[in-house]
Amino acid sequence: MKLNLQHIDRTYWGLFLALIVVAVIALFSASSTLVYMHHSALGPIGQQMVFIVLGIAAAYGIQFIPTYWVRFGGYILLAISTLLVYSTIIPGNPLVVTINGAARWVRIAGITFQPSELAKLSLIIVIADQLARIRTEEDKKKYFYRTLIISGVVMLPIMASNLSTAVLIGIIVFCLWILARIPWKYTLSVVGIAVVALLLGYMLVEFAFVRPGREMHGPFKRATTWVGRIDRHFAHDDKESKYTLTDENIQEVYSAVAIARGGASPLGVLPGNSKERDYLPLAFADYIFAIIVEESGVIGAGFLIFLYLAVLFRACNVSSRYSDLPAMLMTMGLALMITCQALISMLVAVGLGPVTGQPLPLISRGGTSVLITSVYFGIMMGVSREQKILRDRVNETIEESQDDAPIVTLE
Repeated sequence: MKLNLQHIDRTYWGLFLALIVVAVIALFSASSTLVYMHHSALGPIGQQMVFIVLGIAAAYGIQFIPTYWVRFGGYILLAISTLLVYSTIIPGNPLVVTINGAARWVRIAGITFQPSELAKLSLIIVIADQLARIRTEEDKKKYFYRTLIISGVVMLPIMASNLSTAVLIGIIVFCLWILARIPWKYTLSVVGIAVVALLLGYMLVEFAFVRPGREMHGPFKRATTWVGRIDRHFAHDDKESKYTLTDENIQEVYSAVAIARGGASPLGVLPGNSKERDYLPLAFADYIFAIIVEESGVIGAGFLIFLYLAVLFRACNVSSRYSDLPAMLMTMGLALMITCQALISMLVAVGLGPVTGQPLPLISRGGTSVLITSVYFGIMMGVSREQKILRDRVNETIEESQDDAPIVTLE
């Protein structure tokens, strides 16, 4: 089968490859601790380069898959990923791998991945497809509750190990509700209930466990970690304790130092000259944006922010010209997920938010994240490609009808 490259979205590809270039540069700069640990750059860096190449190949191939097959596959993937996510909260599950105190990973056939990443992707596809079925005002209520239940079932086990990811998913679902014109009385009621529940949960953990120094057990045992991070972020009164290096705040402190070094010059200290990469834990993952700012300054940081926002703007442009509502909602959901996750990761790195553990899409080291984000791009490229094909067919039909029209002359 010969693939027609005429309708490929070059704008999406330009943004995708630009992010890949940034990822490669940042990878070599921020992986010093891994290189020291493995005594070689071939291991950690080479492995990530393989995932990047596989991601490019995945994006290229997926863009040729019809969107109706993507929507069908989304339901299958959601069922599988939901089962895997629930398996992470089963005590003693041999498939679950705990890293840095969080049981978010599953190892199957020697491959370790985060099922929550698969759940995020498939949930967006399914929610978009469900909301696109709205035809009447009564349908809005029906599909609102249906998508609410689906989202809640998927988000509950994710919340147990990764609250920030669950909140991020909730934000994207809320945005899809708005795009589908769900009445405000439904959407705002859910937001209000969620905010109240989070506040009550915070107060319960704060006064019943954190302050008395008690440990939590069960699926939500990491709640004390979340509350501690929030407390530490908003504890600005004691400046001395804020800048005293501890095991809890080591990432925030060294990240702030990296940001300060990069802010001294518009171009930073230039790539390869970072000092904080050797001290900042997981500089190649959650806090890679701090290293990017250190080495490229305000200009580099601004360029990266522009790339992520451009992905969202391109999705808006494509969706505004596309008559297929399921594909439009799916594109907007995927673009919003990439952009919102990137902005959250950046805000945490510069100290404007509590630690969340959200990676920088395509940039942070991690095979699952890179591959899934590449799939996001492949799906969005596929929607744009179909839109271009449809537009050309319409234009050809108009031209043919004009050629066949009888010529009328006035005497």
